[in-house]
Amino acid sequence: MQLENYIRDIQGFPKEGILFKDITPLLNDAKATQECLKILVESLKGQKINKVVGAESRGFLFGMLLAQELNAGFVPVRKPNKLPYETISASYDLEYGTDTLEIHTDAIQKGDKVLIHDDVLATGGTAKAVCELIEKLGGEIVQLNFLMELTFLNGREKIKEYNIFAALTY
Repeated sequence: MQLENYIRDIQGFPKEGILFKDITPLLNDAKATQECLKILVESLKGQKINKVVGAESRGFLFGMLLAQELNAGFVPVRKPNKLPYETISASYDLEYGTDTLEIHTDAIQKGDKVLIHDDVLATGGTAKAVCELIEKLGGEIVQLNFLMELTFLNGREKIKEYNIFAALTY
């Protein structure tokens, strides 16, 4: 199965000059979703995972599926003021400013083996911020995995000290 056939290009979204990679056709097809999940799980090569951390919001989609498949807990990392309990935060740079992510302070225990999942590795800012949060709480990052990587944006460079996997590369 060619997963690339389930990714739709949207020109000019969310703003002019951007070619957006839309994953909704992939999500709309049960067989394609299952194949993608299988590829993501196989990339872990028998690693023990206690927690899967999904980055807001598209990282939640496969993040939950991965957590179920791996018999692990799921931890959402969200934008500010979306989580109801005590949080810690990490900020990261965007091309037009900064943004912040938060995680519950009790979501990761010291020594937890953590898989971080998001839909796209682009500039690496989000992934780097999530890594900072996990490590502040004492988690050990086993792998960062993504549905796709946009290699021309060099995001891998910001997180090169970690094991990185992407099901698709562009």
